[in-house]
Amino acid sequence: MKPGILVISHGSREAAWVRLVDDAVSAAASSPRLKPIPVVSSFLEIVEGRLIQDGIDELERQGVTDMLVIPLFISSGSTHVDEIGQAFGEPWVSDLEGDLGTFRVNAKVRYGRPIDDDPEIAELLAGNIAGLSEEPGKEALLLIGHGSKEKVFHERWQAGLTRLGERLRALGGYARAESAMLLPDQAAAKLKAMQTEHPEEAVIVVPLFLSRGYFTNQVVPSRLEGLDYRYNGQAMLPHPAVERWLVRQMEQWLEGGQVV
Repeated sequence: MKPGILVISHGSREAAWVRLVDDAVSAAASSPRLKPIPVVSSFLEIVEGRLIQDGIDELERQGVTDMLVIPLFISSGSTHVDEIGQAFGEPWVSDLEGDLGTFRVNAKVRYGRPIDDDPEIAELLAGNIAGLSEEPGKEALLLIGHGSKEKVFHERWQAGLTRLGERLRALGGYARAESAMLLPDQAAAKLKAMQTEHPEEAVIVVPLFLSRGYFTNQVVPSRLEGLDYRYNGQAMLPHPAVERWLVRQMEQWLEGGQVV
């Protein structure tokens, strides 16, 4: 048995986005217990020469026979998480068929889990918005994620957002936490409803994205244009909590336990 680890994220045309992901994966791979294990960072799309099949081929070229595949995505409601799983032979979450086909892989594969409502990631987000808070008991949080229009994936997104929002609310002592998705377009309507129901509360918008880029810098502000809210656009990277999340999955797998 020779273990190896493949970390898969979405990919971006922005070199800075890719670099932040690569830095997090490299930092996780340098953990003392993981140093002998080959770890490859790959991408679902866009980053030519570093797509998922390229990552599989590289690990198997190094003799890997047992492979942990970690989907570095925000939510188990992501259709991408399911289509990647399908291509590795995992059971389908719904009848929505992905377009990746079937990967060529000889190694035994264990498919990991996305971030969802991980407690340490909640602490990361709490730190991201701390500078926006003045009086938490009179402030509300609006978590905004990518989302999905597909029923089963929409429900998974909603469940994860709700749990994560409650973690954040409790950590910071905020009055309440709500959530909205960009797909379908819920953000502006949700923010308006929050302000109508509780006009005394300031709203802090929390973007749920792995790295700063198009969605944090352009999409979220454009969807909320003209509305009153607090926002700094900070994403999850760069932050060591993401590295630690990766290390936990990797070490649990090496120990023979369930990847959670």
